[in-house]
Amino acid sequence: MVAGTKAETVIAIIEKIPLKERNLVKEITFDMASNMGLIAKKCFPNTTRITNRFHVQKLASEALQEIRIKYRW
Repeated sequence: MVAGTKAETVIAIIEKIPLKERNLVKEITFDMASNMGLIAKKCFPNTTRITNRFHVQKLASEALQEIRIKYRW
């Protein structure tokens, strides 16, 4: 576990794990923060990166709510 979400800090800690071991990771799920995408891309270059479903659903629900309110008026 790493305290904080600063990309430089997290990358420095993860890079202590040998690349050979990090290359065994197949898939990473993360939130939509750009720093998380950067961390995943730099530290686990051969993985499939997946955005957390919760965050995608939240954005879609907010957009739908906006449209619903617009048409209601």
